[in-house]
Amino acid sequence: MGILLVDEKSDLFWGVIVLLVGLIVYHLIVLIPYTTLYRANRAMDIPKESEPISILSVNVYQFNNQYKKLIDLVLEVKPDILLTMESNQAWEDAMTAIEGEYPNFKKVALENTYGIHFYTKLPVKSIKVNYFVADDLPSIEASLLTESGQPFTFFGIHPPPPSPTEEDTSRERDGELLSIGKRIKKTKGPIIVVGDFNNVAWARSSVLFRKTSELIDPRIGRGFVSTFHAKYRFLRAPIDLFFHSKEVFIEDFRTLRPIGSDHLPLFSKFFINHKEDVQEEEVETLEKEEAKEVEEMIKDGIEEEGDRPKVATE
Repeated sequence: MGILLVDEKSDLFWGVIVLLVGLIVYHLIVLIPYTTLYRANRAMDIPKESEPISILSVNVYQFNNQYKKLIDLVLEVKPDILLTMESNQAWEDAMTAIEGEYPNFKKVALENTYGIHFYTKLPVKSIKVNYFVADDLPSIEASLLTESGQPFTFFGIHPPPPSPTEEDTSRERDGELLSIGKRIKKTKGPIIVVGDFNNVAWARSSVLFRKTSELIDPRIGRGFVSTFHAKYRFLRAPIDLFFHSKEVFIEDFRTLRPIGSDHLPLFSKFFINHKEDVQEEEVETLEKEEAKEVEEMIKDGIEEEGDRPKVATE
């Protein structure tokens, strides 16, 4: 537009134009993989070694008291795994309504907006709570079996965002993500990671997490699948993320209807195939300098002193 409207075009004008064009090209390169224009492997025609497994993950927003909306959604969708974040004691009490359907669970009710609850219908080998960088930032690690006996590991996470009302820096978030990434790399078998990352998939720490864990981002080739903010359709960003190992094939990946939270629920369905190697080319690994950067970010995250109140206020 400026090229058409500005009569006298100085060297500064052309410098700004070149800079803007460069930024547009850079952002297109970064974002195009997260659109349907980008080729990605699909689960079509891949033999299934397990029955499909479904996951519903949602940041409920601690101060949201519309508990029935989520309960109704769970009873309608019937996911095999349910992960809730920002779930405090009030949410835990409300969710007893679904425990008849979900006999295996792990509950961490906190009032600091980092409570986390995990429910599953699947056979369980173990479920534990990890605290990688701080004793008030729990994450879930569950060793599960499909109904046909296929083992896989599920990680549910919710690191803190950098913001004026939360943390001054992103150090704790990045340290948490990358600590989990290192843990995942040492974990054998099919792996699923899901949660509110408080970060978009193409951000530096998310990319380093993907390379550290050597997992695959299902958004690549599928679209943004944006989850936040639920009320603003045209201003949403994909910060509730999902990653999986190469043995996991995604059949369904989408958001569901609002439940009164500022996040939309994220729904996915997958199956396992150990023999098919079509997804191996999608796995990326760390370069030497990136590996050093990861270690420094984990160290900074552990050393960072979080300033979270034990009881958050709206």
